Amino acid sequence: MSASADAVIVNTGAKPSWAVLWLHGLGADGHDFEPIVPELIAKDWPAVRFMFPHAPVQRVTLNGGAAMRAWYDIKSLDREGLQDDVGIRKSVASVSAMLDALQNEDIASERIFLAGFSQGGAIALAAGLRYAKPLAGILALSSYLPLTAQTATEVAKANRNTPVFIAHGSMDPVVALAFGEASAKALSALDYAVQFKRYPMPHSVCAEEIADIRAFMEKRWK
Repeated sequence: MSASADAVIVNTGAKPSWAVLWLHGLGADGHDFEPIVPELIAKDWPAVRFMFPHAPVQRVTLNGGAAMRAWYDIKSLDREGLQDDVGIRKSVASVSAMLDALQNEDIASERIFLAGFSQGGAIALAAGLRYAKPLAGILALSSYLPLTAQTATEVAKANRNTPVFIAHGSMDPVVALAFGEASAKALSALDYAVQFKRYPMPHSVCAEEIADIRAFMEKRWK
């Protein structure tokens, strides 16, 4: 494991041929999902590079204007309050650059998963669907699809066949289950291969979900 000013990097073996770019939620940082690596990987997996970037520090209206790590500003928890168009697109561009950087390390785009939790999941969906090269898969956990109205006209042709995994807790008090369900329906209506899973949990991750994530990823290389 190593950390830089911008990301935490965990390699599960020498010369990784696959990668997972995982975006944290509001107020957390790249270390938040670092502990999931040993729980997620299996012994027969190829070497994987996990990249957990730190979102920039900025003021968040919802939290009284306090400065914290965030991928974009949130003014409220209603559907309209989730749309900081400028901030979302800035993070989409940043994530696209991270995906490019992983390919410069000899990991093909088709071997990169883009995942995220909560606000990070929103950026994973927004960036992954718009990325100009095919990805192995997109995962959004306890999250939602931002810029929904613009998605149909902005998605990249290269990722029209990229599988999408959307997971949500049925007792989530932060991001309502309805947001996750609506996101899955919106993408299904656009003919994306969406797998939607519901778990009896709050705004968190559970063991059953990790097992389903493992199965989703393993289908790509087996």
